[in-house]
Amino acid sequence: MLWSARYLSRYLLVPVSVLLCLCATARAATQDHRGGELRLLGSTSGGTLDPQLHYTPVYLQIFSAVYDGLLTYRKAGGAAGDEVVPDLATALPQPEDGGRTWTFHLRPGIRFSDGRPVRVEDVLASFRRIFRVGSPTASSFYENIVGARDCLRQPHACTLSEGVQVDPATGRITFHLVEPDAEFLTKLAYPHAVILPADTPDHDVGTTPVVGTGAYRVVSYDPQQSLHLARNPYFHPWSDAAQPEGYVDTITYSFGLRDEDEVTSVETGHDDWMFEVKPLDRLGELGARFPDRVHINPSLHIVYVPLNVNIPPFDNVMARQAVAWALDRHAAAIFYGGPAVATPMCDMAPPNVMPPRGQCPYTLAPGPGGDASAWPRPDLARARELVAKSGTQGQAVTIVVQTDSTQRGIGAWMRDRLQQIGYRASVREISRGVQFSYIQNSANNVQISLTSWFGDYPSPSNFLYLLFACSSFHPHSDNSINIPGYCNPALDAIMHQALQEPRDPIRMALWRQASNMINSDEPAVPLLAIKDVDLVSPRLGNYAYHTLYHMLVARAWVR
Repeated sequence: MLWSARYLSRYLLVPVSVLLCLCATARAATQDHRGGELRLLGSTSGGTLDPQLHYTPVYLQIFSAVYDGLLTYRKAGGAAGDEVVPDLATALPQPEDGGRTWTFHLRPGIRFSDGRPVRVEDVLASFRRIFRVGSPTASSFYENIVGARDCLRQPHACTLSEGVQVDPATGRITFHLVEPDAEFLTKLAYPHAVILPADTPDHDVGTTPVVGTGAYRVVSYDPQQSLHLARNPYFHPWSDAAQPEGYVDTITYSFGLRDEDEVTSVETGHDDWMFEVKPLDRLGELGARFPDRVHINPSLHIVYVPLNVNIPPFDNVMARQAVAWALDRHAAAIFYGGPAVATPMCDMAPPNVMPPRGQCPYTLAPGPGGDASAWPRPDLARARELVAKSGTQGQAVTIVVQTDSTQRGIGAWMRDRLQQIGYRASVREISRGVQFSYIQNSANNVQISLTSWFGDYPSPSNFLYLLFACSSFHPHSDNSINIPGYCNPALDAIMHQALQEPRDPIRMALWRQASNMINSDEPAVPLLAIKDVDLVSPRLGNYAYHTLYHMLVARAWVR
């Protein structure tokens, strides 16, 4: 309902002139915050600038202000940020044909940052490109589009002629699905479905920026030093919920500092925000000295240990189960700041997405009055027994971790645990910008690694289907998010059923069944559900946290 100033003044006994003055004052206050440079820090760059290939949270934060899809997630903090809202589409569509057909209309008058108008042909080309470039979510998110499976088999011949149909005269875009998908609109809101110009190359653009439609554009990028954004001169606001106009004029993302030095730089106000997990030895200092500048946020961030099921020793299920029994989740939590920040996990889907039920696997029973669904303690004796039974005792195992202080600490702790249960364990450290791609590629023969996963949206599918479906394993590819190389057709069948099920209780029961199957085979050990700890500079205001985009750069201002 819209309330006019005259109507409000009658009931609130405030003259219209005063209300108009207050509105003008609010606008002026907003204008006072416009301008300046937002300065972000990362220990290393995030690699490719290709928005349909990039699949780490490093640049999703930036891409949220550079690119738009037909739909997007509301640019708001808290639970409101999980809502899907129209972006380049004029409205959210209603399902047709039992959920197999979805029709959109392209918002008129939108231009790319080089001045070209956005056309429905760009929409079709962008969805073809998802398959032609081998986007990490091409199969897991978009294989249900009619013709997509042919595109997965022959990417360069992909047309999607039956699956995505466009009408330039009316701006209509129609998607046809093979079967209903209860999460289809949520997947269209994900950044891999952003709309790019039709002539965007069908290969990884690497360090070359692609033009977008957002409030900002990439003006320069040196992966060794920095990424620079400036305002898009062709941008005009059409939906504050979808694409805010932004306050700052420029955004700079600088790379190369150690995490300890990043904390100091943000503390002193030289920079405004850092991506890295805050070092354990600095958390107490931050909480004591800067309580108004430290934000602890519930997130979709998990830490887990992928185990390669296709090479020794973890091609043996007993060896995988032994690791699950051996790793002490409470000890791991200390490296992330203790129980206020890190919670031991029983399942590969975090408890804020899929609440635990029944006995937590791979742990000794809790003491009297303890919570059976929680993770209390490891069982080293059972782990040693399983290693001996598996015939893998004495084998060499290399744990691949990132070079930041937190992962180095956990890597050393994991090495000691694996040695205690019978392996000749060592640690290999790789920089953050490389490690995630490296452990995905089966050609590198990574036996065991430590990694994080940031859920794309709050659904068990984002952790179970995406990380363990057969279609998520792409041998010899850096974009193979099924890092263990695990494929179980029976599990796939249950997860597909869950994706089609519109009734929440039944859908959640199917995801619980899928989770139990994964726990039984243990292709990965769930360690921790993480709350994100953000430190901001004294000059940064209007902080808002989004579970996918982290700090919303278009909402923040600097003084």
